Amino acid sequence: MKKLTAIAALLCTLSLTVCDADAAKKAKEQAQAPLTEDQKTLYALGVLMSQSLTTFDLKPEELVQVQKGLTDGVTGVKSDVKAEEYIPKVQALQQARMEVVSKKAAAAGVAFLDNAAKEAGATKTASGMVIKQTKPGTGASPAATDQVKVHYEGRLIDGKVFDSSRTRGEPATFPLSGVIKCWTEGVQTMKVGGTAQFICPADLAYGATGSPPTIPPQSTLVFDVELLEIVK
Repeated sequence: MKKLTAIAALLCTLSLTVCDADAAKKAKEQAQAPLTEDQKTLYALGVLMSQSLTTFDLKPEELVQVQKGLTDGVTGVKSDVKAEEYIPKVQALQQARMEVVSKKAAAAGVAFLDNAAKEAGATKTASGMVIKQTKPGTGASPAATDQVKVHYEGRLIDGKVFDSSRTRGEPATFPLSGVIKCWTEGVQTMKVGGTAQFICPADLAYGATGSPPTIPPQSTLVFDVELLEIVK
C-alpha cells in the first residue's frame, strides 16, 4: 500500500491532479487496507488485473500513466490517444521488457544453483539440477513410469511460494512421466517416507515462457518434496 501512497504524492507533484488538503486526505484513505467484503472484492479485482501487467516490469512513474489510462477509460474521459493504434507498440514493449527480465532471471538462477550446489549434502546432477535429501526415506524408490503421492511446496528463488499442497490441505498424486523434467528426475532419487529439496534450472522446469502469472520466464525453482506413496 506504500506504493499507492507514493503514487498519489507523485501525481500531486506532477500536477496531474489538483491536490488540496481534502484530496490528499482522500488519497490516504484509499491507500488503507480493505476492511469490508466489498472492499476486499474490489481490491482482489485490482490484484487480478495487475497479474496481466507483471511482464511489463513497470516503474512507479510508468504505473502512474497506466493508472491514468485505466481511470480515463473507466470514467469515459475523452483521450487524444487512440488505444487501438498503440496495440503493436504495447506488444513490442511487453516483448522487450520480457527479454530484459528473462536475462536477469537466468543470470540469478545460475548464481543460485552454484551456491546451492556448495551446501552440505547437496548433489548437482548431470542435467544441472541440485538435489538435497533432507530426510532419507526407508521405502522403495519410484520409477519414471510410476504414479506417486507427494506433499510439496514450490518457491521462486526470492522465497515467494507459488504452489503448495500443504496449503491446499491435501497431497498431490500424479504420474512422474507427466510432470516437469526436474521432478521426473528428482523424485526417482527419493525413497517413500523421505523428504528432499530440488533446485530446478529453468530448462528443467518452465523454460523461456514460464507459467504466467505465478512463474516468470527463465525462473529457477525450489521445491521441498515429501514422498508419501508409490501409487499402484
